Amino acid sequence: MSAGRCALVTGAAGGIGRAIALLLAEQGWPVAACDLGEGALETAELVRRGGGEALGLAWDVRDEEAGRAAHAEAAAQLGPVEAVVANAAIVDRIAPAERVSAESWRGELDVNLTGAFLSLQPALEGMRERGRGRIVAISSTAATDGLAGQASYAASKAGLLGLVRTLALEMAPAGVTVNAVLPGMVETEKVAAMPGEVRERALAAVPMRRFATPEEVAAVVAFLVSDAAAYVTGAWLPVDGGIGLSNLTLGRER
Repeated sequence: MSAGRCALVTGAAGGIGRAIALLLAEQGWPVAACDLGEGALETAELVRRGGGEALGLAWDVRDEEAGRAAHAEAAAQLGPVEAVVANAAIVDRIAPAERVSAESWRGELDVNLTGAFLSLQPALEGMRERGRGRIVAISSTAATDGLAGQASYAASKAGLLGLVRTLALEMAPAGVTVNAVLPGMVETEKVAAMPGEVRERALAAVPMRRFATPEEVAAVVAFLVSDAAAYVTGAWLPVDGGIGLSNLTLGRER
């Protein structure tokens, strides 16, 4: 049992969340890997196989009481929760805004925005009392650039940016930093499974002409929870290969 600290990562069953959990463990953090089902336990096992300390916790980020219980279990087994990475998110459907149902709208905001808040809120009081802590919310370039056909997803991810700035102000006097990471196109399992025509169109929009790896996103998160980022708070860091830049040119095509 660790008497020091731990990092709690939601959406850790695969993709970006698993990469974050594994990298933080490599850097010495005991990790509470959290997700809805067995994937969280599998990520924790991967951490342990690599020589790290981990706990797998299956819970729904929409459930306030389950979130508090998960934080209490993580603290009891691994040490106080000194870093929270709110990564859990869903994309239920792609459709024009006029065809988005109220149920679909609420579903994405409940997980992506309310769930993120409920997953980090239990750590705030302890961080304030100890005078240290790191919170990172995984947002998206959709928050700042928009994403046609995904109004509820973009709105939920934009909401995280307002949450991050507000928490950064509230927690700064206690030495706690709060930041957001905004991935663009990342080579997760879902992206790898997209139809070839869709992948090619997406790649053409990325100035670097490739998708990010989950590990590249994890590296930015690892920086933000490190001592090196102690004076970085309220920041929104895109990890997007330049996709948020304008491709407009008024010159002649080469």
